[in-house]
Amino acid sequence: MQCLGAEHLDSAERIPTQRQWRPQIYRKCTDTAWLFLFFLFWTGLVFIMGYSVAAGATGRLLFGYDSFGNVCGKKNSPVEGAPLSGQDMTQKKHVFFMNSCNLEVKDVRLSSTVLCVSSCPEEQLDTLEEVQLFANTSGSFLCVYNLNSFNYTQIPNADLLCPRLPVPPSKSFPLFNRCIPQTPECYSLFASVLINDVDSLHRILSGIMSGRDTVLGLCILAFALSLAMMFTFRFITTLLVHIFIALIVLGLLFVCGVLWWLYYDYANDLSIELDTERENMKCLLGFAIVSTVITAVLLILIYVLRKRIKLTVELLQVTNKAISSSPFLLFQPLWTFAILIFFWVLWVAVLLSLGTAGAAQVIEGGQVEYKPLSGIRYMWWYHLIGLIWTSEFILACQQMTVAGTVVTCYFNRNKSDPPDRPILSSLSILFCYHQGTVVKGSFLITVVRIPRAVLMYVYNTLKQKDSALSRCVSQCCCCCFWCLDKCFRHLNQNAYTTTAINGTDFCTSAKDALKLLSKNSSHFASVNCFGDFIIFLGKVLVVCFTVFGGLMAFNYHRVLQVWAIPLLLVAFFAYLVAHSFLSVFETVLDALFLCFAVDLETNDGSSEKPYFMDQEFLNFVKRINKLNTRAQRNKNSLTSEEGTELRPL
Repeated sequence: MQCLGAEHLDSAERIPTQRQWRPQIYRKCTDTAWLFLFFLFWTGLVFIMGYSVAAGATGRLLFGYDSFGNVCGKKNSPVEGAPLSGQDMTQKKHVFFMNSCNLEVKDVRLSSTVLCVSSCPEEQLDTLEEVQLFANTSGSFLCVYNLNSFNYTQIPNADLLCPRLPVPPSKSFPLFNRCIPQTPECYSLFASVLINDVDSLHRILSGIMSGRDTVLGLCILAFALSLAMMFTFRFITTLLVHIFIALIVLGLLFVCGVLWWLYYDYANDLSIELDTERENMKCLLGFAIVSTVITAVLLILIYVLRKRIKLTVELLQVTNKAISSSPFLLFQPLWTFAILIFFWVLWVAVLLSLGTAGAAQVIEGGQVEYKPLSGIRYMWWYHLIGLIWTSEFILACQQMTVAGTVVTCYFNRNKSDPPDRPILSSLSILFCYHQGTVVKGSFLITVVRIPRAVLMYVYNTLKQKDSALSRCVSQCCCCCFWCLDKCFRHLNQNAYTTTAINGTDFCTSAKDALKLLSKNSSHFASVNCFGDFIIFLGKVLVVCFTVFGGLMAFNYHRVLQVWAIPLLLVAFFAYLVAHSFLSVFETVLDALFLCFAVDLETNDGSSEKPYFMDQEFLNFVKRINKLNTRAQRNKNSLTSEEGTELRPL
């Protein structure tokens, strides 16, 4: 009997038991190998930063240099074989392009001669006499160094050694001391040639340069509308939701109507002769078609989900109650955005320093150019991966912080005494235990985004060729990777929340969250989805009003500029700002749903195992279950009625 009992115990021990949910009871360091891998990766990034500082010429980048190897604003060492190198440019701090309005790139270098001058010409110079007068009065010589200002008008070939006439008015850029042309045409062509993309960038910069005040005003409008939407969701009511949905419907219909009206106005305008107006008309047609499709889809979804408005308002009020316990969560996107801006500026500075790392070589005419060192291109790719991975890591830290704050406040027995400093507590747990989990989740997003970026580059390359099949295949692959990216982001969010609850590693947390959510999806998954949909409509409202303001403002200057691309950039910026402010509500909503599922899994509402949720949340869940039960009964009754046979009386 004892042997049988022992065998029974042994067999019971061999049966795998399901892992128990232990909210905030057990905590350990998770995914430490991935944290070590991220540390090694950043060691490589630090090496690239150091190499860019040592091998790169930051002086050439910041202060600029002329065509003869002289750095402006400094005393230079001579380059062998270049007679005009090694000059003292201490008083000549500005970089001047002799042919700024007609720059060309030949053999991956600028065809225009570049000089160091003491000041930029702020007025247009039409003749060599005016160039000579400017040199004598200001001491700024705009011709080649070995040509005396007295000979500007005396030597027959002086026009080859002096800037091409007319010389446009220019001002020095505050940071890099380049003489930038001030006319929109010269400015856009000047900047686009420097970045070696004449066609597309020329249009973008021309439109932004011409309407820079309008673009700035629209960005400020988008920021103000995003703040207004955040406060609307913070103090939401049923009346506000109805007003909000009505504004959405009117805004969508109004923007579509304005786009089609403008396209009709352009199409019937017989005086259209400029290329800018033709390009604006084509872009208007594309905008009108896309906005009409989006409007139709959103209106259908609003009509289908209209009966869930009241429950959605209650769900958002529960979300606001969770946020009210730690109101500084609303400012979390600002800190994240500031850290991202700092990292992006550092990344761009290192990238530009890598671009200046090269050895001086003398070419024809005694000019000097710098050839890039071997291995720089591999460093660029490594640097690009660092940009994506680190940016996703910073965003994942925000998600983990918000989820940890919600978990800390939810799994608190004494609701009248909320925990002290839940945000700081969540941050400390993140940095002490779960950085490896965040690193692993952000790496998954990076693995998906890099092939997507490569495919987008291939698609843009094939777009210029007559290869319809290749373009179609690359576009389909891009769509697949986009869907995969969205799935991974949702998986990561649930995994971060599960890690904050149970203290498990990334893979275990993702698997447990998927099982638990699939098991409890019948409770209020539809209301949760409609809550996310309402938050998405808030972003759409911000974009609609910003785009409408842009249409009205840009339409007054339809002849002067191609305003379609600046308007598209403004719309993208408006959506980005709105998403930054409203993403906190989405994260809190998803974290609350997962906490609720864990609460149902671990407790039954009895006196021994009471729920963690407060009475308001519990009443809301009961109403949801009651509605779901009623809907199931109606469905069953309809099914039974369809299965009965009519009998004669």
